[in-house]
Amino acid sequence: MRPLPTAPTLDREGFALLHSPTSVHDLWNEKEVRALYYPEVEQTIARTTGAARVFIFDHTLRRRVAGVSTDRTADAPRQPVARVHVDHTVRSGPQRVRDLLPDEASILLRGRVQIINLWRPIVAPLLDSPLAVADAESVAPEDLIPSDLVYPHRLGEIYSVRFSPVHRWYYAPEMERDEALLIKCYDSATDGRARFAPHTSFQNPRAGDSAPPRESIEVRTLVFHPA
Repeated sequence: MRPLPTAPTLDREGFALLHSPTSVHDLWNEKEVRALYYPEVEQTIARTTGAARVFIFDHTLRRRVAGVSTDRTADAPRQPVARVHVDHTVRSGPQRVRDLLPDEASILLRGRVQIINLWRPIVAPLLDSPLAVADAESVAPEDLIPSDLVYPHRLGEIYSVRFSPVHRWYYAPEMERDEALLIKCYDSATDGRARFAPHTSFQNPRAGDSAPPRESIEVRTLVFHPA
């Protein structure tokens, strides 16, 4: 995505690459992430989108371990997800607001609501298992397939993605630690702006055997605009 004549935006392509340094020394440190990194992420997303409020509802740390293929195991960190998907759907996007902010949901859902992830490499420059994002303008609604995510105490829903040769895929080679990728996973606006950006990790043939295993952090946020 670096040589594009016009930088990608959340409202057009559904993703954006930012220069976004962090003051956090150790992104594996839970206390530092919540005390220092969360406010940075909130400010970055609010500044980029013009949102009135940004609510962080979780974050995920990933480290690729050779020979581990599943995302969740008891004795290994979460792995890069090598499956094209979108984190939320037309149904599950608003439901996350109701689940997480039940007392405010009816008012918040009157305005524009987005779900935006901020993704950053921890070890850089990133060569191993980088993240690719599809241009939302190239993805037809019928390419998005609602798929259940079954948890012990709730039922979630994501989009799986049907292959199409017209999908346009991008990634930022050798991302640095002071760069961040914003990915739109839901937007309630139906005026032609990007609503869903499919994404996935992939095997980078340029990485080589000596490339450090990918380490990354993604923060998931609800983004609110007034009605």
